[in-house]
Amino acid sequence: MKINLKQIEVFRAVMITGTIRGASEMLYVSQPAVSRLLSHTEQRIGFPLFKRIRGRLQATLEAKKLFHQVEAVYDGVQRVNDMARELYEHQEGILNLVASPSVGHMLIPSAIAAYRQTHPHVKLTFHYLNHTPLTDRLLKQHADLAVTLLPIKHPNLEHEEIGSARLVCICPYNHPLARRSMLEVKDLLDYPFISYDKGSPFGQMVREIFENSGHEVRSVLDVGSPQNACALVQAGAGIALVDQFSAKSWTASGIVTRPMAQAPTLNAYLIRLRDEPVSQISQSFMDALKATFRKEGDFGNFDLMPPATAISDAGKKAATPRARAGADEK
Repeated sequence: MKINLKQIEVFRAVMITGTIRGASEMLYVSQPAVSRLLSHTEQRIGFPLFKRIRGRLQATLEAKKLFHQVEAVYDGVQRVNDMARELYEHQEGILNLVASPSVGHMLIPSAIAAYRQTHPHVKLTFHYLNHTPLTDRLLKQHADLAVTLLPIKHPNLEHEEIGSARLVCICPYNHPLARRSMLEVKDLLDYPFISYDKGSPFGQMVREIFENSGHEVRSVLDVGSPQNACALVQAGAGIALVDQFSAKSWTASGIVTRPMAQAPTLNAYLIRLRDEPVSQISQSFMDALKATFRKEGDFGNFDLMPPATAISDAGKKAATPRARAGADEK
């Protein structure tokens, strides 16, 4: 009942073109050869793949289901061909990187830029993903290294701590909370609050912070990542709790960062497959990444206010009509 790759190829060609003639032209073989192989395939699997109606082929329900699996096989073959071409064109190697959005917007690009200076012929791919798809890419070996703000607990993965940051509150520069030097959860309750999907690691963390303070999270918006939260805060949609990695990448946007009392420390982790040997290009990138974190990821003296010029420019754009009217009266 097994079918071979040649039979799969003919079946796929007929499904795509809809005719024996089209399949023969696609595969550069004769029409009788396609017909014979298709008929033999139907005999092998024990059910018809096509109905002949008025001289035309119509795929059966079974054929449509089988076609989905055939396309998955061809996608895999295409990836093999793409990889072979990439390896030929970049014989020094290919490094596939993924990161969570928090570190993916600032620190990873900086590390890549530094790495490219000494390894200009290594091909790099980079995507920032949320927790679940990032883990999936690592386990399927579609990524060599990952950097994430939270550890991934899986027996086939190992992680190394390479940096840390705190959870902080962000708000527009002219927000009442911007005048406070330190905030508590109770200070956030009177303002529109942007939180995260309940099932996400950040969503669970924020909920625990509120519950430990005896309060309940009442959000006006739930988002997928701290970077989404930063964009909405900049637009004036509310306030949010984000990590310092994310906040630092928005310091020129008129967003003010304020520390939270008893805020948890968040660690950045370098994650890779546990039993895979470390290639030379992976090791050299890890060295560049750690150097970048030492240089740019130190928040011991983190400036909680954006640069004065950024505040000035943002103030011109973000001032409310009432504030502008008051300034005109003066």
